[in-house]
Amino acid sequence: MAHIALFHSVLGLRPVELLAAERLRRAGHEVVAPDLFGGLVATTLDEGFGLVEQVGWDTVMQRARLALEGMPEDTVLVGVSMGTGVVSGLWPERTGAAGILLLHATAEVPVNSRPGLGIQLHAADPDPFAPPERVAAMEMTAKGSASVLEVFRYPSAGHFYTDPASPDHNAAAAELTWARVVDFLRRHDPQLAPESRPQRVG
Repeated sequence: MAHIALFHSVLGLRPVELLAAERLRRAGHEVVAPDLFGGLVATTLDEGFGLVEQVGWDTVMQRARLALEGMPEDTVLVGVSMGTGVVSGLWPERTGAAGILLLHATAEVPVNSRPGLGIQLHAADPDPFAPPERVAAMEMTAKGSASVLEVFRYPSAGHFYTDPASPDHNAAAAELTWARVVDFLRRHDPQLAPESRPQRVG
């Protein structure tokens, strides 16, 4: 069982994140999905960026840190689109995280990312929030810190392809993403000894 903190997109905390959290709970994990916008939601990216300005990034990060208070140091950090930016801000402080999961956007791999840390990136191909140059930068930094980065791209999918309410939705890509996420969490379960963890094949 993993402890997981899931941070929502620029559209606010919506059913897609709550359903994702519930899916992970059904897989046996403990999940928190904090509302970083204090109940505000948007229907477009432009509206969402407006909410970030309205709420303030410092407040967003303060709420994220508050959600992590009392959670184990090995809590897995999960970011959905804008949430990957939240993960970027928390990552240098949470060096004991058992894993990092990034959906729909890249994040900055900090120089103190620990050796062996498992990282997964899931993004549409192409996706303006996960352009090749940013992915390449992640790969280079992860390699430099000896972290283990897996990158999964999903052709014919839109930015928010995991969201059933979005026109970007791609059901097949979404199901494959969550299957890979669940497998990742099994392989990086902090409660298992390394020799007992399922090994990735192929």
